[in-house]
Amino acid sequence: MASPAVDFARNNQQRFLNELKDLLRIPSVSTLDEHKSDVRQAADFVANELRRIGMENVEIIPTKGHPLIYTDWLHAPAKPTVLCYAHYDVQPPDPLEEWISPPFEPTERNNNLYARGAVDDKGQLWLEVKALESLLKARNGSLPINVKVIFEGEEEVGGESIAEYVRKEQAKLKADFALVCDTELFAPNLPTLCVGLRGLVYTEIEAQGAKTDLHSGMYGGVAPNPFFALIEIISKLKDAKGKVLIPGFYKGVTAPSKDELQAWKRLPFNEEHYRKAEVGSKVLTGEPGFSVLYRTWARPTLEVHGMPGGFTAPGAKTVIPAKAAAKVSMRLVPNQDPDDILNKYTAYVKKRTPKGIETKIKVWSKGPACVVGTDNRYIKAATEALRDVFKKETVFIRSGGSIPIVTDFQDVLKIPSVMMGFGLPDDNLHAPNEKFHIPNFHRGIETICLFFEKLGGK
Repeated sequence: MASPAVDFARNNQQRFLNELKDLLRIPSVSTLDEHKSDVRQAADFVANELRRIGMENVEIIPTKGHPLIYTDWLHAPAKPTVLCYAHYDVQPPDPLEEWISPPFEPTERNNNLYARGAVDDKGQLWLEVKALESLLKARNGSLPINVKVIFEGEEEVGGESIAEYVRKEQAKLKADFALVCDTELFAPNLPTLCVGLRGLVYTEIEAQGAKTDLHSGMYGGVAPNPFFALIEIISKLKDAKGKVLIPGFYKGVTAPSKDELQAWKRLPFNEEHYRKAEVGSKVLTGEPGFSVLYRTWARPTLEVHGMPGGFTAPGAKTVIPAKAAAKVSMRLVPNQDPDDILNKYTAYVKKRTPKGIETKIKVWSKGPACVVGTDNRYIKAATEALRDVFKKETVFIRSGGSIPIVTDFQDVLKIPSVMMGFGLPDDNLHAPNEKFHIPNFHRGIETICLFFEKLGGK
């Protein structure tokens, strides 16, 4: 299908890539206060580009945290309206010593672009911007459909500001569907749409024993130790096979349909390769009786992420800490209510807290799972656009991860999301040596151009 927009994108591939490198050089780490001005700089960079390419009403919206970016182009009467979403904040780059090239100095190797944020999500944000530029340039400043854009700078720290904004500005953000570019292809060269996400309840159990740190020689044997309390609590949250022991945790869990399970079986998935190349462990763990894809996409889980407290510096210090904490999260599947799960978890932790210890639970983030129907015109047009670019049929997958904004779009704005991502399973998002496969960056731009053209009838 001939498309002047795709031609424009192909003629400007090198420029698009160089611009992405400039964006990647800005260390917009949203969780660290010392990078607040860098996050703002990244917002300015993106907003300036949206202005330059001809988008309208570009705003940088201050929030309690990092700014949101809004822009629109709404001159296609009787055509659908898309709400484009991506995020410009990134994870911290640690551990630095494991990076082959510096995390904020984008480097090309083997047709990949290495940098923190390359695929999650600056590269994918930039391909949305560049698709809009290609369409605007090829069509004398017009677009085939109406476009609204909302980009955020807090996705990696829970996305509270955008959640609030979506609730407050429902009329302004009203659209027919959302385009979310923050996912991946199931395998190289395999066009993929993600149609399901797990929900999340992320907590921190804070345990308090004595009023101050104590010497373990003088007080060992009488003073309560918050670490042992946490060990006791955590060891009772899950059994050795991975089954969560919180009463009522699995109540109402919805299984995937037979058709979906059959489709997953047909995917090019090699468990041994996954164990060695992606996980890198001796064995895979988890509930018996479920496949790996079933366990990661459609079963709820509970994991521990860190236990701050006590003495962790090199050397020895015999201290019984007064306080310790454990960061614990649960991934949820359809029909699990995050508030209900949080209540059950809180009651269970309280019940399992040993004497002499007080526990409090802090909630970092929570949101339900979501599954998107595939029988709408937006998914169909996306599937056709992907087929045109990749020359293959699209597969539908779920993701074990959570994108809370997709649930907000579904529940608050009442719109479906097309989760069209161009990452790869081995792109190391959140890990050292994060990369974006450069051909996928270019294919992403072309796919979005064709997708919008199909919806607009050219």
